[in-house]
Amino acid sequence: MYSIASSKKMERFRAEDGTYTTNTVKYSIILFYAIFLIITSLYFNSIEEIIEGLIKINMAPSILVTDYIAVGNIGATLVNAGLLMVISLIVAKINNADMNGPIVAAVVTVGAFAFLGKNLYNIWAIFLGVYLYATIKKEKFSKFITVALFGTALGPMVSQITFGIELPLMYGIVLGNLFGIVAGFIMPSLASHFSKFHHGFNLYNMGFTAGITGTLLMSLLRAYGKNHETVAILSEGNNLIFTIYFSIMFLSMIGIGYLLNNKSFSGYRILMGRSGRAGTDFIALDGFGISMVNMGLIGFLSMAYVLLVRGQLNGPNIGGVLTIVAFGAMGKHPKNIIPIFLGVFIASATQIWNVNATGPMLAALFGTTLAPIAGEYGWKVGIIAGFMHMIMVMNTGYLHGGMNLYNNGFAGGIVAAILVTFVNALKKEEI
Repeated sequence: MYSIASSKKMERFRAEDGTYTTNTVKYSIILFYAIFLIITSLYFNSIEEIIEGLIKINMAPSILVTDYIAVGNIGATLVNAGLLMVISLIVAKINNADMNGPIVAAVVTVGAFAFLGKNLYNIWAIFLGVYLYATIKKEKFSKFITVALFGTALGPMVSQITFGIELPLMYGIVLGNLFGIVAGFIMPSLASHFSKFHHGFNLYNMGFTAGITGTLLMSLLRAYGKNHETVAILSEGNNLIFTIYFSIMFLSMIGIGYLLNNKSFSGYRILMGRSGRAGTDFIALDGFGISMVNMGLIGFLSMAYVLLVRGQLNGPNIGGVLTIVAFGAMGKHPKNIIPIFLGVFIASATQIWNVNATGPMLAALFGTTLAPIAGEYGWKVGIIAGFMHMIMVMNTGYLHGGMNLYNNGFAGGIVAAILVTFVNALKKEEI
């Protein structure tokens, strides 16, 4: 992965061909989408309904799978997503983070999961834990911003312990946030080491890290008799309005990217030729404009998958679509996500699950964490990766009790470690 310094060098180089975009402009564009979510919430609900919905969202246990549209309402969910993106941008800005691929992916991913598990209450303990780690290590917090943002995958742990295991409220608040701080403190040291486990082929490395951390802490809770089942709180019937809503968003991304890229799609073929391994920073390598085009295009593509298999555009599936959009800045493009879709679809169609049920839908969308495998080894191996992922992810949620929102990143890390090692061994034998 490119560092912030190398990213800036690459941007200076690209300034010569007219495709340079200042950091201020990049921040402003991502901020625009956060504000868009907040303002458009008023189309769906009144201010009173939004406030009431936000209260319900922030007091929900929030473990997988909790659809905030069903818990609160559409307007409250959009405000929740917009506000969390604004908070993420502020955290990045005050730490002078360059708006490169990893930061864009992290900020938009936080917004994506604000549809199904992250809220204004449960993210702060994770931030504090990461901050304490940086302080004790005597390093700048800016070094761990992406860890802090992606680390909010364990936000539901804070909410579940606070509201979901029948503790007195004050005890729940203290214990829930204590667990969150511990989780945030643990994850930075683990994340860099775990990336070696899957050889950089699992884009949601923090999902794997959070899965291990969540499993450890869930095991501790179970040891003291505090077990719980995963849930399925889902909304339905909003396909038409959300298709229109997100089509406007994705089309605007393509349009803005087109304008920033000198009113052209030049360079997109080069971007799609990249494997995406280890979170390839498309913004540093190919420019912000063409990365925005890619984000919009794969947004349309992933939303089309949901609709083609007759799935619902509910909170979890929208979160999946927007996470794909987020990683359109760092690792995903049409060429390497389509094989994953196909692999999950084949697995769902030939096994015991319905292709448009919640689990298979989330496996297809979030399973694109394995997109670099298709990018590196070709579409056939990509289909196999998707197939294996579908089998694996349906069995990993129990380990962390649904408290790791990036369950697909957890399963994806295991699949990548197995499949990539096996494929590389075969290639060596051929040589």
